[in-house]
Amino acid sequence: MFLPHGFGMALAMTVTSTLCWGSWANTYKLTRGYRFELFYWDYAIGIVLVSLAWALTLGSTGGSGAGFLANVANADLSNIVYALIGGLIFNIANLLLVAAIEMAGLAVAFPLAIGIALVVGVVLSYAIEPRGNPLVLACGVALAIVAVIFDGKAYGALKAGSPVSRKSIIVCIVSGLLMGSFAPFVTRALTAGHALGPYSIAVFFTTGALLSCFVVNVYFMKRPLVGAPVDFSGFAAARPADHLLGVLGGFVWGTGTVFNFVAAGFLGVAISYAIGQAAPMVAAVWGVAVWHEFRGAPSRAWTYLVLMFVAYAAALAVLATAYGAA
Repeated sequence: MFLPHGFGMALAMTVTSTLCWGSWANTYKLTRGYRFELFYWDYAIGIVLVSLAWALTLGSTGGSGAGFLANVANADLSNIVYALIGGLIFNIANLLLVAAIEMAGLAVAFPLAIGIALVVGVVLSYAIEPRGNPLVLACGVALAIVAVIFDGKAYGALKAGSPVSRKSIIVCIVSGLLMGSFAPFVTRALTAGHALGPYSIAVFFTTGALLSCFVVNVYFMKRPLVGAPVDFSGFAAARPADHLLGVLGGFVWGTGTVFNFVAAGFLGVAISYAIGQAAPMVAAVWGVAVWHEFRGAPSRAWTYLVLMFVAYAAALAVLATAYGAA
């Protein structure tokens, strides 16, 4: 299978994962009146298909380690289960994050959920696989959290004074805890015993996410945290273009996930995960440049945006040195 043999390639793959994780939601913005719970079925199918495509191509060629099918055949069953569980946990966290954004707005949801996810994911992953300098890594994570806070303040300046319910805060916190908790399962599957390769982990991770939709997403369709209940009639009635956009969103996010896992094999999950979680910065760029979310925004919103980009750039620079400073 193809694996990065140098720091530059591994770093480029983590940055690509950041771009993908921060861009996939644009496909949902392009749909017309398509409820997210229904869009999510197409998205979940897309992430499985693209992870399989990468596993059967890059994951089955090249001179590094066993190919995808051989790796799966030789891997411990426990590692396959860990990858599936990781996907299940991610799926719940992702659905809750979207609901949290709808309930509390980006200004609250991102700083709380992504900030918590960063800390939990990096700390737990590093505890299992202590790769990289812990002090440098901690500084990078701290800068990333500061950037997330500035991101939230920038969006908060657009809707100053909007009330935030206790329920929405709880949803944000639970989403963040879960979003950070999937990383240790990936670390375990990548490092313990007869380990799964990164491409194999991605396949089982995304499969776990899809399978959990039959419980978790069906529940949210019947009891949504925001809006009225929906059923599968809306899925059947959706435009073909909306279905394609959902699958495309899955392709984009899934590609980022595969690249992040592949880079993690070189950099360590803690560093790769931390860099990947710079996705809010990419989403903000889309919001400014394409969706014009900050048109007419007060000057303080733009100030916070600039501070966010500076903090993220500093975080990326620091996190990139965490590997070499080990």
